[in-house]
Amino acid sequence: MPHLPDFEAWAIFAKVAERGSFSQAADELGLAKTTVSKSISRLETKMRTTLIHRTTRKLSLTESGRLSLDRALRILADGAAIEADILEEAAVPRGQLRVASTTGFGLEALAPALPEFMEAYPEIELELCLTEDRVDLIADGWDLAIQIGGNIDSSLRISRLFSLRRPLVAAPSFLQRHGVPGHPSELAEYRVIIPTHVPWSSNWEFTHNITGEVAHVHVGGGLRVNNAAAMLPALKAGLGITLMPEFFVWEEIEAGALSLVLADWTVPPGPICVVTPPGRARPARVRVFLEFLREHFSSQPWARGVER
Repeated sequence: MPHLPDFEAWAIFAKVAERGSFSQAADELGLAKTTVSKSISRLETKMRTTLIHRTTRKLSLTESGRLSLDRALRILADGAAIEADILEEAAVPRGQLRVASTTGFGLEALAPALPEFMEAYPEIELELCLTEDRVDLIADGWDLAIQIGGNIDSSLRISRLFSLRRPLVAAPSFLQRHGVPGHPSELAEYRVIIPTHVPWSSNWEFTHNITGEVAHVHVGGGLRVNNAAAMLPALKAGLGITLMPEFFVWEEIEAGALSLVLADWTVPPGPICVVTPPGRARPARVRVFLEFLREHFSSQPWARGVER
């Protein structure tokens, strides 16, 4: 296998030739003079030729040194340009931002916020993918993903946005026909719209807000759906009772199209998290997007007062 070129030594050679001095090159590069001298010697040994004539009064390039100088200068310039571009990209919000989100949250909560973000940061090009599958951030090249619930790869960087409430709701017409349950255990006898895309789909856990009593119930029903948005029409039509993410139903609750049921009981909230690839530094485009999401969701009616 061929050896990797000694890019560092070629860049140092270019700087020495440019300045005509080992000392000046060392000062400009922030290196010891001995390091600069050893790098040139290492390069000459590898090339089996002399690149620089050294005298007590001045330095001069050999023919081999002159032939290699242009390309060495390009190595130095390209390296400096790469670092400058990355440092600028890390500080200034620009470039492509690839975001993945669950479908329901993406449609109802995230997508409506994007025009405001894009207007604030016109140099960011945003790609949004809505999927119920867990994306591989590193293999698929995503900058971040928004996930609901736990079971997140601990090797990733995790930032919690807020905890999502899931109230128990039903249409007034459903409650008129079937009655209002007084305890979670009674839900086993009710027709339930079951969300199959969550781990707890048929096994619900409630905690009483005052007494702390915990109740577990296994529910069943005539409709099973793997997307919360698709549950809403059947819910409003009075076909069942169910737990729904609050961002889907808060307007219907305020308008009276849906009613809160067992309001003194709550189910464990689902954490909404942003996950990013491992690493200390997040690019500016990711940092500002994360800050924007925190500020935006903190002002939403369905997220106010929710534990962060």
